Amino acid sequence: MTPMETRQPPFKVMAIYKFADLPDAEAIQPVLAELCCGRGIKGTLILAPEGINGTVAGTEAAIDELADWLFAGPVMGGRLAGAEVKYSTSEDMPFLRMKVRLKPEIVTLRAPEANPAKTVGTYVEAQDWNALIERNDVVLVDTRNDYEVGLGTFQRALDPSTQSFTEFKDYVETHLDPRRDKKVAMFCTGGIRCEKASSYLLSKGFEEVFHLRGGILKYLEVVPQEQSRFAGECFVFDERVSVGHGLVEGDATLCRACRHPLTSVDRADPAYVEGVSCPHCAGDEAKHAAAVERQKQMDLAKRQGLAHLGDAAATIAAERKAAKRLLAETSRARNKASGQ
Repeated sequence: MTPMETRQPPFKVMAIYKFADLPDAEAIQPVLAELCCGRGIKGTLILAPEGINGTVAGTEAAIDELADWLFAGPVMGGRLAGAEVKYSTSEDMPFLRMKVRLKPEIVTLRAPEANPAKTVGTYVEAQDWNALIERNDVVLVDTRNDYEVGLGTFQRALDPSTQSFTEFKDYVETHLDPRRDKKVAMFCTGGIRCEKASSYLLSKGFEEVFHLRGGILKYLEVVPQEQSRFAGECFVFDERVSVGHGLVEGDATLCRACRHPLTSVDRADPAYVEGVSCPHCAGDEAKHAAAVERQKQMDLAKRQGLAHLGDAAATIAAERKAAKRLLAETSRARNKASGQ
């Protein structure tokens, strides 16, 4: 490597979603799972009759092969053309295992009237977003959950304080009014939630609904930091926890007891004990006891040089179970042979 060269991080991360007609999602699942597992790809992909959603990581060659299969392969038949895809990199594998899940919806709202494949709001490109949200006649709404908003959001954005996306319907009912709020702009992590949210608002009579194409991740990727209206970091659903401008890994970590993202201020709080508790779950005795035991097992596995989570841990557990079963069977055979 010459002094001018920079080392490429070993893992390529692909985030993808597309509302598309996939009535054969159940048949696609095992084929897609075999492809990913066979190439060492890890992460989660959700398949539903309404489309695909998820994030996976692997070597650059493996992710490129998966992308070819999804977008140009005969199984998908071009149905994912135009999917929202974002690529980033990671120094470490950000996922523990590979899962391809079947669900009724790729993002759960439980509102059949919201169908982005038929009706959706106006897409706004990342480079045009600042001009829109600085207008006084635009209501800006963050469609993410409270723990995500707490880590970072756009200036002036309203926080629905939801704990799940299904609660967004109640927020609309009680806080937004199509007769008053003539222009509503919404955003989320990667664009999928606000696509469905925009379709939902249009079904409720809202006239002009806008949403950020590609979500916060696309904004952080293409908008220079000195022009940014996003304050903080963007929560992501993998072991990176958060990313900042340029999609570099952020400073946030996860509380292993309650899974709440933690800032440096949270980690400086007296209630923070690594792997055991944080300011958001301190006082919850059930979570505390479970976390203490989990941390004990993690420390033990580390001392023994073993994996505690993920595919490697599952393999070790299976091997131990098989060894115990073999030992028990051998013991029974010996007892039977000796007449005991």
